[in-house]
Formats: sequence, C-alpha cells, structure tokens
Amino acid sequence: MTAKLLKTAVGRVFLRRMPWALLLGALAPQSIEATLDGTERLRRRPMKRVVEPLRRMGAEILGDGDQPPLTVRGRSLRGIEYDLPVASAQVKTAILIAALFAEGPTTITEPGPSRDHTERLLRCLGICVNDSNGHIKLAPEDRPLSAFTLTVPSDVSSAAFLITAATLVPGSRIGLEAVGVNPTRTGLLDTLQEMGADVRFENEHQVGGEPVADLEILASELRAVQVSGERVVRMIDEFPIFAVAATQARGESVVRDAGELRVKESDRISSLVNELRKMGASIEAQEDGFIIEGPTPLHGATVDAHHDHRLAMALTVAGLIADGITVVQGADSIAQSYPAFVSDLISCGVELT
Repeated sequence: MTAKLLKTAVGRVFLRRMPWALLLGALAPQSIEATLDGTERLRRRPMKRVVEPLRRMGAEILGDGDQPPLTVRGRSLRGIEYDLPVASAQVKTAILIAALFAEGPTTITEPGPSRDHTERLLRCLGICVNDSNGHIKLAPEDRPLSAFTLTVPSDVSSAAFLITAATLVPGSRIGLEAVGVNPTRTGLLDTLQEMGADVRFENEHQVGGEPVADLEILASELRAVQVSGERVVRMIDEFPIFAVAATQARGESVVRDAGELRVKESDRISSLVNELRKMGASIEAQEDGFIIEGPTPLHGATVDAHHDHRLAMALTVAGLIADGITVVQGADSIAQSYPAFVSDLISCGVELT
C-alpha cells in the first residue's frame, strides 16, 4: 500500500476494552510512536501472541515484558509465514492489518477456524486475500484503499443475551432483525438449537460480504449438551450466557477446551461459578471449563459482575428467571459493549429498576 493510515505523531492511548491486537497491527507500520495502556485488568493480559508475530515482521514494540503498557515505534515491515499457536481472530487480524503495509506477501496458518470478518471485509475492498485449508495469504497491493460505505450487521454476541432470555422466560417470543450470522460466530445459536431451543432463521441475505438473517425465538425446554473443540472458538464470548441457559437444561452440561475464558475481562470461569452459585446453580469449575447440572431453580441474590460486561448481562438474564430480587453490582460495565441492553429488555416487556 502506498498510503499511510496515520500521520507522523506521538501519543498515548488508554484502553478500557481490548482492541489491543488491532491497534498494534495498525500502528506497527505507521510513522508514529504511540504507547498503549489500559485498565488494571488489561495490564494483566498477556500480549505475547500478538507482539511476537509483529516483531517477526520487523515491528518495534517496547515494554516491560509483553504486557501493557507497550510502546510502538512505527517502521517498515516485511511479510512473513506464521503458524498461529491457537486459533485467534484478534491475532490474525493484527497480522493481516500490518501485512497490508508490509513488503511481500504474508501467510498465516490457523490450527482451527476463527472469526473471518477481517478477511471478508478486505475482499470486499478489493484486497487479495486467499483462504485455503486454514492457510490465509494476503498479498499487499501498491495502491491506497478507497473510501467505502459499510452497513454493519447487528452483533450476534449482543443478540445472544436477548435470544437466551427469550428461550428461558416462559411464554416469550421475540424477533430480531438483520443479525449477523457469520458461521464463525454462531456457535451459541447452533448449541442452543442442539439443546432444543426454537430459533428460526428468516430473510437470509448478505451485507458487505457478511451473512445476515432475521431471527425469531420462542421459549423452549432445553436439554444438556457438551461443548468442546472447534465449537468453543465459535462461541468464546457467549459462555457466560450459555452457562445461564445450562442451569435450566435437563442433564449435565460440560464445557471443555475453554481455558481462554480465564484471561477475558474477568476470569470468566471462576466468576461464573462464584456468582451463579449465589443464585443456587449447581456449577463446578474445571481448569478449562465448567460442569453444570440442571435444571436448577434459581433464586434472587446480590451478585458481582467483576467489571465484566458479558458477565453483567448474563447475570441480569439469570435474574429474569430467578425467584425474588436479583441485584447485579457493577452493571454499569454493560455500557462497554451494549449500552442499549437495558432499554432493549424493557422494550421486550422486562421490568428492571
């Protein structure tokens, strides 16, 4: 690419959430020096898996170890061949963004499928991105990206909370329009349907290279399921709300191969177990997942979201099916990803205070 995304500058960016990987990939080839910092929780998150491939491309990334704060000094990059140690859309995207400005092609090999939004968008913009049997190759072109207009589908990770609430609350029936149903993101929908949930897809079409559909969800009785392997990657952000659904499913639900949950906005395995137990759930932590026995009646309790937006929303949905009053402390974290969550629940007939 001949154009630069950023002009020469020096700055410091403080992050509350985790676009870390994308920013590192975007900053590494620019004429800029920037320091990326974040909350205490973000400072504890390991960034080696992002920093390592970027350094192999020639990036200069400085810091105390490979944890934030990190300083990026932009410089020229070269294309590489890189085997991802774990399937990660964030790491893949960081490399692909950097590769747009690198000298020579870049090839990434994934050990399993991960979210492919970046590849789809780049193809829509005319960038040559080939994906064959887990090998993703990007060949940079000597031309700038053109301006474009893009309609972003409704986020299925946010919709997951309304979908699960409608599944669990007796007599519910809701419709959601234009939800992104990219197959790399629909692990929870597939799992809920496997559990017996009545989730219907209508008006399926494409928007900006992304599959989109209207969804209709009806209250359903659920049965237990086991989740592991490739399915975990496709629903990694939805395990808090899946755990709530599993408390109402008949039998023993088991999650394995989900150790990454321990390094999210909170340790989601420990947090889920501790808070759902307060509400009466039969849930046991495992090193890389958890086991839930159901169905178990939940009761209202005062629970802690641990500054984790997805945990806060999951506990709110748990409160909808619990006897008595549930108080979610730290619910303000919901605004990080879904500021309309409360108003959308109210529009569905839910009473919240």
